[in-house]
Amino acid sequence: MSVPGPNHPCWNRLAGGALARIKTQHLGTQLMTKRLMNSPDPLASKATEIHAYFVRWERVLTHEIEQLTTV
Repeated sequence: MSVPGPNHPCWNRLAGGALARIKTQHLGTQLMTKRLMNSPDPLASKATEIHAYFVRWERVLTHEIEQLTTV
């Protein structure tokens, strides 16, 4: 499965709090999730950062990418 496009609605859902429901053992993803959930940044900024992260780590995060559109 590939990363959904940057305009997919899942990114706004994830930035709004659904990212915390992603099941992951990947430490980098866990750290990013904690940082973004405590960040005062605008939702659009968070969504863009989350998308860029998953695009960059697509090969490593296959299990997490499968969950993106279901949370």
